[in-house]
Amino acid sequence: MNTPELVLALARELKERSLMMATAESCTGGLIAGACTDLSGSSDWFERGFVTYSNAAKTGMLGVPAALIAQHGAVSEPVARAMAAGALAQSAAQVAVAVTGVAGPTGGSADKPVGTVWFGWATPAGSFTEHQRFDGDRAAVRAATVRHALAGLLQRLP
Repeated sequence: MNTPELVLALARELKERSLMMATAESCTGGLIAGACTDLSGSSDWFERGFVTYSNAAKTGMLGVPAALIAQHGAVSEPVARAMAAGALAQSAAQVAVAVTGVAGPTGGSADKPVGTVWFGWATPAGSFTEHQRFDGDRAAVRAATVRHALAGLLQRLP
């Protein structure tokens, strides 16, 4: 499915379940929230989005412990999980998606090459994380991240 189709499917399922969603985004810089709010009527199911590009924003807005970031790095499973949990804690949403990654072309390392993205999803059914590595330039990595984040939330709805 392309992004608009994913948003439509997600909107339908969230409305059917009377759920609101929130986003916590780093490497996508608000593109997930933007894709959701491109759909008219999204205020029925989209509660809010957090763009937490810096580590200080992750800590200040979402409550991600600075020690967690220092220990594991911003692009990590524990930080993605904490971002999703923080989005729920700081909103009225019942489900959340979080992304943190290296979109490139700079910023990659041997351990975390360009295209590395960690996803976190928080739902009433539990907390889920996943790691992906996407190929392509910055725009391609970010677009793939948006699609995967939306599809992952859709699959994990209770």
